[in-house]
Amino acid sequence: MPQYYSKHKNPLLTEGEIKEKYKDIQEEMQEVLEWKKETQATLEDSTASPQKKAAAKRTMKKVMRRIDTVQGQIIYWKFRINGESHFKANIEKNEYWASCQEKADEEKRKIEEENLPELLKKTKHKII
Repeated sequence: MPQYYSKHKNPLLTEGEIKEKYKDIQEEMQEVLEWKKETQATLEDSTASPQKKAAAKRTMKKVMRRIDTVQGQIIYWKFRINGESHFKANIEKNEYWASCQEKADEEKRKIEEENLPELLKKTKHKII
């Protein structure tokens, strides 16, 4: 007969470890916000080359995605500090990430609609 696990594979995190992870993720948020400031400074710099500005614009998308990711982790660890289980905290984190993804998809759809030629816009409305 196979033997099943009767205990957790890994020991549960203590309150001190949870608070330490929460502190670490807040420090990471500060680093990401500094990254965002540097990228915005490059975008606003009038002496920057067009290539540098284009690279900063692409980087800004990555920065915003990273901010959402770290914010989800902050939500997770805040729930854990308040005594919630890993599963409930993880659900809340995933719901936050899903809402961020929905906003990004909506913005992408709006940009695509704005870029459609006028003729396609007219035919699209007739079809629907």
